[in-house]
Amino acid sequence: MALLKLTPTDKYETATSRLQHDTEEELLKHLPSHPENKDASKDAKPSTVLQKQKHMQFLIRNLMGGFGSRYVSQDASQPWLLFWTLQSFSCLGVVLDPGNKQRVIDKVMRWQHPDGGFGGGPGQAAHLLTTYASVCILSMVGRPGPGGGWDDIDRKKVYEFFMSLKQPDGSFLVSHHAEVDVRGIYCLLVVAILLDILTPELVEGTAEFVASCQTYEGGFASSSFPTYFPTSSPSEKPTPIPGPRPALGEAHGGYTFCALAAWVLLQPYVEAAIPNPSDRPTINLKNLTRWLVQLQGTESELGGFKGRTNKLVDGCYAWWCGGSFGLLEALGVNSKPLSDNIATEEDSKEKSEEEWDDFDDGLFNSKALQEYVLLAGQHPSGGLRDKPPKPADAYHTLYCLAGLSSAQHRIFPSKHKCETFLNTKWKDGKRKTDLGLKEEVAELDDRVRKDSLAALVSWSEDPMFATTFWHIVGGKENRINATHPITNLTVTHTEDIFQCILDGVLYVMIP
Repeated sequence: MALLKLTPTDKYETATSRLQHDTEEELLKHLPSHPENKDASKDAKPSTVLQKQKHMQFLIRNLMGGFGSRYVSQDASQPWLLFWTLQSFSCLGVVLDPGNKQRVIDKVMRWQHPDGGFGGGPGQAAHLLTTYASVCILSMVGRPGPGGGWDDIDRKKVYEFFMSLKQPDGSFLVSHHAEVDVRGIYCLLVVAILLDILTPELVEGTAEFVASCQTYEGGFASSSFPTYFPTSSPSEKPTPIPGPRPALGEAHGGYTFCALAAWVLLQPYVEAAIPNPSDRPTINLKNLTRWLVQLQGTESELGGFKGRTNKLVDGCYAWWCGGSFGLLEALGVNSKPLSDNIATEEDSKEKSEEEWDDFDDGLFNSKALQEYVLLAGQHPSGGLRDKPPKPADAYHTLYCLAGLSSAQHRIFPSKHKCETFLNTKWKDGKRKTDLGLKEEVAELDDRVRKDSLAALVSWSEDPMFATTFWHIVGGKENRINATHPITNLTVTHTEDIFQCILDGVLYVMIP
């Protein structure tokens, strides 16, 4: 096999073009066909085998032995370190024993702030991002009842904390005296639905803000210019700023995933609160899709994703960008015939693999993405990384695995599952918690709550992907658990939380 050509340049060498060239040369060395690997031993030759045991050992060292000194700078990100570790275990199919689950629960509850939300460590200020990580951890290891974590979350204070961060234009500060960031909105929405505290009051104007973060490229920036002048007192009415509201910053894969997931979660509110479709805020799906497609690297970049235009590929964008295509499908982009339309799962199993050999991979090359993670993302000593020769770390270990999962599985919003939820599992009735809602929004509140829960719980795996392995690079031994396209929890953990809501377990948290 001929060695792949590097990306051509215009012969005006810069530091950026040199770095791109050096990165591609390093990546190509990780192809089994590279000349340097011709005479390598079997153990030394690059392989598409997912080294599950090595990655589990890497995660266990961090969890049981503690993170190394290079993580000292992340003292305010303790919930994230634990979330990345535990969700990586979940992707690999590892379950903690009851004793270690309780240790995790006790640790998480020490991060709960007395005024609502969770901080980055004991005694630290509450923050939307660390609140998301903490609640997601409890989704994995928590349980109802005394000491189980779920009943110990003060949901009313979480709601009050969220409302205290809301700005007049529908955006949210990530914490008190901090900045507005669309990542915080994503984290807030996921937590609000998982804890069953989403209300029309909470998200009024938020969809309009998210839409304003879309840049000319099609992706999303972290924020947009505010539509008001800040005031010195909360009691003062903000002064509107006339004129357009452009995005503030560059389109970025991480911001785009968060904005897109938030957009999907906000649709039940938008449809209920704004009856006339022409009055609803919109985003440019065509530009967004085009931008995401163009972020996948070339053959000389092994098909990895980059986070911004003309930047280097990075393993974490396997999730932030690769995982975004599942969200696009929820908005009707790249819809294909699904085996959800087949009468039963047994019917789909009867279809031979040969019938699917010509399967259209759709908008991105999932095979190439898997190869990037397997060939370039795996560190020889365990754990996953940005790209060689960088070391493995907890962050990239999760997001490389999550991206690999999104490439292996087809998770889609199932109309059948949604109808089943609404018709057989949902129990009519007003919210049984006292969140201080105004009486006039009670009816809208009930509809938004019901439809939001249904929208998040109604994702399902295409049986053809679940029961065959032809699309998994490296074979069925490389298969990892399916990740929910919105929560980045496993589909099973996401559904378990909703069962708690349906059973009324979460209702008892507020008198």
